[in-house]
Amino acid sequence: MSGMRDLSIIATPPARRLAVKTFVREYDSLVVREAILREILRGGQVYYLYNDVENIQKAAERLAELVPEARIAIGHGQMRERELERVMNDFHHQRFNVLVCTTIIETGIDIPTANTIIIERADHFGLAQLHQLRGRVGRSHHQAYAWLLTPHPKAMTTDAQKRLEAIASLEDLGAGFALATHDLEIRGAGELLGEEQSGSMETIGFSLYMELLENAVDAL
Repeated sequence: MSGMRDLSIIATPPARRLAVKTFVREYDSLVVREAILREILRGGQVYYLYNDVENIQKAAERLAELVPEARIAIGHGQMRERELERVMNDFHHQRFNVLVCTTIIETGIDIPTANTIIIERADHFGLAQLHQLRGRVGRSHHQAYAWLLTPHPKAMTTDAQKRLEAIASLEDLGAGFALATHDLEIRGAGELLGEEQSGSMETIGFSLYMELLENAVDAL
């Protein structure tokens, strides 16, 4: 805590990996239908992220009416373990092509044939989480797409709009560090020791701040 440290950034993507094309759109059922059809017609699969377990069944039914060509299943963390495992295994083996799910897919999922993700109410997610979710697609050499669906701009907070602008503008492979920097700017760095969201380091300078911090730690 008393000095700067070297930082290494892994910015070189795997061979033949393509950046995920990212679109931020106000919710439109026609956009949803087109995005899903485009993916399943090329033999791919779709994650449809609807992060509300109470209403996820209704969301899946609405999607089935909108895209009757799709084979749809539901996956979320409140399902029985064996049932969820069966759903994910079936999705992996392409027994259906659209998975209506919650953020349970955020980590540990690697399905090369899933190359479109659609996120409803993307304004409710943090920047790091959006980046992580976007990373669930584009796991092969196929072009992948991320659709971030929002309500009308007036229904979103200023910070939410900034997050969406950042994730849409930084879609290149290896953009994680740049996104983390944007997240820091939007949310504030916070105090290292204390309850405040934003500290006072920038007003007194780094060296003096570290000296005061060391004194405070010694006094504990």
